[in-house]
Amino acid sequence: MYQNINNKKILSIDYGTKFIGLATYHASIDPFPIGFDRIKFSNEESVLKLINNVVIDECIDLIVLGLPLLLDGTESTMTAKVRAFGEKLKIATSKSIFFQDETLTTYEAKDRMQKSPEFNFKYDPSKIDVLSAIIILEDFLKGVTK
Repeated sequence: MYQNINNKKILSIDYGTKFIGLATYHASIDPFPIGFDRIKFSNEESVLKLINNVVIDECIDLIVLGLPLLLDGTESTMTAKVRAFGEKLKIATSKSIFFQDETLTTYEAKDRMQKSPEFNFKYDPSKIDVLSAIIILEDFLKGVTK
């Protein structure tokens, strides 16, 4: 687990085969993770280029990639796909990649939307990926502040 996040800018990724959610957090500046963008998945090569552009443009220091695990903590075929994507992302960006368990983040994101005036108390599928990336980053930050 990454321990020193002082003055680091972090990019969180909720990887999906249709859409990818992004969130950022700049330690010592941002009070909490902030939703950044949603990328439509076309092919892996273009996604890697888009994320690398974000890393460069936003001066990202490290990347947190949500890792989908089954409820019992075991890995699935999607887990292997995300791990492989993480390795390619590490090469494409030359940044450290940290995997964060993302179990049930989509459900938590839906629940937050339905309880929040920010989302008009409604589930909005166009914002679920970014909110999931925020939750992944929140969970990562809880781990480094323990």
